[in-house]
Amino acid sequence: MKQTSLLLCALLLGKLAAGQLMNQKKEFTRQDSLRGTLNPNRSWWDVQKYIITVTPDFEKRSISGGVGITYKRVAEPAAYLQLDLQQPMQIDSIWRMDDKGTVLERIPGSSILREGNAWLVDARRMTAAEGTLMVYFHGIPRPALNPPWDGGWIWKKDKQNRPWMSVACQGLGASVWYPCKDHQSDEPDRGATLLISAPDTLVAVANGRPSVVELTMRGEQKGYRSTTWKVRSPINNYNIVPYIGKYVSFSDTLMGEEGKLDLHYWVLDYNLEKAKKQFEQVKPMLRALEYWFGPYPFYTDGYKLVESPHLGMEHQSAIAYGNQYKNGYLGTDLSGTGRGKNWDYIIVHESGHEWFGNNITTQDIADMWVQEGFTDYSETLFIEYYQGKAAASEYVIGLRRNIQNDKPIIGPYGVNEEGSGDMYFKGANLIHTIRQIINDDKLFRDILRGLNRDFRHKTVTTRQVEEYINRKSGKDFTSVFDQYLRNTRIPELELQADGDKLKFRWTNCADGFNMPVRLSNGQWIYPTTTESKIKLEGGRFDGLTVDPNFYVRVKS
Repeated sequence: MKQTSLLLCALLLGKLAAGQLMNQKKEFTRQDSLRGTLNPNRSWWDVQKYIITVTPDFEKRSISGGVGITYKRVAEPAAYLQLDLQQPMQIDSIWRMDDKGTVLERIPGSSILREGNAWLVDARRMTAAEGTLMVYFHGIPRPALNPPWDGGWIWKKDKQNRPWMSVACQGLGASVWYPCKDHQSDEPDRGATLLISAPDTLVAVANGRPSVVELTMRGEQKGYRSTTWKVRSPINNYNIVPYIGKYVSFSDTLMGEEGKLDLHYWVLDYNLEKAKKQFEQVKPMLRALEYWFGPYPFYTDGYKLVESPHLGMEHQSAIAYGNQYKNGYLGTDLSGTGRGKNWDYIIVHESGHEWFGNNITTQDIADMWVQEGFTDYSETLFIEYYQGKAAASEYVIGLRRNIQNDKPIIGPYGVNEEGSGDMYFKGANLIHTIRQIINDDKLFRDILRGLNRDFRHKTVTTRQVEEYINRKSGKDFTSVFDQYLRNTRIPELELQADGDKLKFRWTNCADGFNMPVRLSNGQWIYPTTTESKIKLEGGRFDGLTVDPNFYVRVKS
């Protein structure tokens, strides 16, 4: 890889860069298992709703607040109910309430055990079918050193020296700042409410739409104003995020596949005119992605871009935007082809996550390629919608220069650990390769839309996605998924002329790898790891190779 590509990777792989560093460790601790596993203290209860209140203190870099966690009992309670809140944050008190919001009791401190970042609450009295815990907390949350990659609470000042605050915590987890059941498999079925108390000189924005106050802030300070936002759809814990700054807003609408979609934009006051021009790209982007993936998944909550003090994140219905009002990725093209320079990378990529990542969420972050691979491929599909297949193929093939093949894309399960950052570019090229084998653009589009329809607002596993694609395509991609997701080797196709015959086989691959490929002359062959022979169409071997749309290597 050229040095320029290495520098580009260092700049780019935001979410993945930190993930790769974290993945260097070989041993996992009990804390990793407590965070990453659905143990008995987690699996007996299902979150129905979060109501979060938070008051940040910019000068002290501290926060305080409370979380109402409404849950449904789905099995006999275990000895404890596990809540997650990461050090050095502290839980002040926990109150048990019934399904009508009536306080039943304060849970005594002797009934709460702390094991690192896990808080184990005595569950013997939690026998009702549904209940609510009110959890009060405070502390100095981990600061984000390089958000969104090295995440936490973000304390910055804008260009006019005014406070600007937010959070970025994917992978790190929402429990870095508020108590919750911090596992991707359990999204609040009835949504979440975020009530933010902030200085009245600033504006607070969050997911969903403005709402009435559902809880009273404790100890509201003079000069502070409370603002409430409510998202009605299920939502990932890490997507529930406040933005606090000197925001102004403007709005638009899109007539989409499910009718009128409200579009709202919140930006720093001095960037209003820039935003009005740059965000003209949103409606064309949404038209393209609705064509490929189906209706935008959150018409109820609307679509929102919020300027952020970091590059960007897929915060559901409140996407973080920090691309400096430039096209490309901070003005660069990740593919090196020029195809990525005439559209705003953050607008397209992070919005693509509304379908893959927010509508469809992986239960374990080890399977995060489902979110990142398909979303990375949304950039290719966006280009195809407006510039055609040749331009799109050029772009996705160009992205291969960033692939490192350092470790498998799928990480270890049950320990809250991502796989390789190759989940982005290699994941996109896996999907592009599968598309070639399906060899039917209508069917491929039907599969993409079907995934978003049949797994709407659900959490999934890699196996479910694999089986869905196999079933809907009528083809068995098992060895292909194994090769690209669970292996670091790029398969090599050996081609050799033998008179008017062509000899071929797969090497540098897993046992049983049998992916068909299309040659550059248009001929399909069906290699295995055992040498085969077929009559060569056209009779000329010179220059024969594999169609470059397949992510393989060729040895002639």
